[in-house]
Amino acid sequence: MNQTTRDPAVETHGNFIDGKEIEAGNGTFIDVLNPATGMVIARIPNSTPSDIDRAMKSARAAFEGREWGGMDIRARARLVNRLADAFEANLETLYRLETLNNGRPLNETRAQLSRLPDFFRYFAGLAIARRDDVIPVEGPYLNYTLRTPIGVVANCTPFNHPLMIMCKSLAAVLASGCTTVVKPSEYTPLTTLKLAEIFVEAGLPKGVFNVVLGYGAEAGRFLAEHPDINKLVLTGGTEAGRIAGSAAAKVFAHQTLELGGKTPVMVFDDFDVDQAVNYAAFGAFIGAGQTCVCGSRHLVQESIYDAFVEKLAAKARSIRIGNPFDPETQLGPVISARQRERVLTYSQLGREAGARAVAGGDIANVPGFEGGYFVQPTVFADVKADMRVFQEEVFGPFTSVTPFKDEAEALRLANDSPFGLGAAIRTRDVARAHRVAAGVKAGIVWVNDHHRLDPASPWGGVGESGIGREFGLESFNDHFNVKSVMVATADKPFDWYSATATQTRLN
Repeated sequence: MNQTTRDPAVETHGNFIDGKEIEAGNGTFIDVLNPATGMVIARIPNSTPSDIDRAMKSARAAFEGREWGGMDIRARARLVNRLADAFEANLETLYRLETLNNGRPLNETRAQLSRLPDFFRYFAGLAIARRDDVIPVEGPYLNYTLRTPIGVVANCTPFNHPLMIMCKSLAAVLASGCTTVVKPSEYTPLTTLKLAEIFVEAGLPKGVFNVVLGYGAEAGRFLAEHPDINKLVLTGGTEAGRIAGSAAAKVFAHQTLELGGKTPVMVFDDFDVDQAVNYAAFGAFIGAGQTCVCGSRHLVQESIYDAFVEKLAAKARSIRIGNPFDPETQLGPVISARQRERVLTYSQLGREAGARAVAGGDIANVPGFEGGYFVQPTVFADVKADMRVFQEEVFGPFTSVTPFKDEAEALRLANDSPFGLGAAIRTRDVARAHRVAAGVKAGIVWVNDHHRLDPASPWGGVGESGIGREFGLESFNDHFNVKSVMVATADKPFDWYSATATQTRLN
C-alpha cells in the first residue's frame, strides 16, 4: 500500500467526525486497493495526532451532551432498532462495497453481512431488559448498584471482516450509551465510512460514531495512546495487541483484545470422513483463510488419517477461485501482495521442514485478474508439532493435518500452542465431546461445526489470543462503571465517639 499525494481521478475520503466527512490535517494519502485486481479504488488520509484528538473531542462532547448522553434508555433502544432497520435497507450497497474492498466472494459477504442488523437488535433488547441489583447485606441497610456508561470507546478493526468485527463492538457501544472512535484497517475502510453515513442519516446524533483513517502503526497507535479513552477494543495480531494494550493500560482503560489464533480441529474416527472434510474445507478456506478462527490445524485419528488427507486434498483442488462478484466463485484473493507472500513463505517452510504438500502451495492464476492476490487453497500433511506451520498463524487459505492415536494425544496436540481463541471437535460420542470441550484451551469451541457465532454468545480467547469478551451480557456489562449505593435505613442517633469502647462493628 503506497502513501501518495492526492489524485483527483480517484475518489478521496476524509475522516468522519461530528457527523460528516472532513479532511485530515497532513495532506498525504494512502492508496486503497481492490485485492482482486490490484487497482486503486480510493484514497484515504493518514491521520495525525491532531486528527485523532479532534475525533476524541467530538466523541466526548456527544457522550456528555444532552442529545445522546441525556437520552432515555428506552428512547436509545428504539433508536438503535431504527439503525438496524437502516442497515438492513442498505445491505445491497454494503455487500458490494465490502466485496470490492476486501475481495471476499459476494455470496460469502452477503451471508455474513445479512446477520449484522440483528447484532444491534439484540443489544437494544439488553438495554431495555437491563436491571441493577439490590444486594442483601447485614444490618439496617439498603444496598443497590447503579451502572453508568463508561464513556468513549476506541475501536481498531481489521481487514478480514471489516463490518462484522466493527459491529460486534459498535452494537454494544450504542445500546449502552457510550460513544466511539473507530480506526478501520487502512486496507478496508470503505464500508465503515458508509455505515457511519447511513447511521447519521437515520438519526444517530453527531459525534456518537466517528471514524479516523490511516495506518495502524501510526493512526491506530495515536488512538490507543490517547489519554481520554475509556475502553480499547482491538482485533488484530498478538504483537499489535501488546503494543496497543500497553498504551491503553497507562490510562487504565477497559480492554477487549481479540488477537491471533491457531485453531485446532480434532477429528475422531467415529465421525463420517466426508462430512469431516466438508467442515475442514469450510473452516480452513472461508474468507480465504483470513480469520483468527480459521481451522488451521487438523488433528485426525490415525485410523481415518489417510482417507481424510486424500479427500481434503481433492476438496481443496476443486474449489473455484475467481472474480469475487461472480456467483460461481468460491474463493477470492487474500488482502494484499504482502499477505500472499506470507502464505507462500509458509508453504516453503512446510516443505523445508519435511511436511507433505498435498494441495496448493502456490499462486493461483485467474484469467483477467492477473494483478490480484490469489493463492491456491493449500493443505500440508504429516505436519509435526515442532514445525512452524503447526505453531504460527499463517492467515491465508492454508491448513495442516497431523495424526493422533487417542483422545489424550489429541488434547495434548491441540493445547500445544500459545493461542487459545477457537477449537473444534468432530465426534459422535457425546461424552467425549463434552470432555474434550472442557479440556481444550480455547475461548470458543464448536462441536461438529465451525465459525458459528451469535450476538448472545460470548466471543473471545485466552493466552495470546487476547482478553475480554465481545457479544453477550459479558460485552454489554463491560461498557458500564458499577456504583454501589449503601443507604442506612435505621432511624436512630449515631455518635461513634460518645461510646467508642462499646462499639462492636466498624464496617
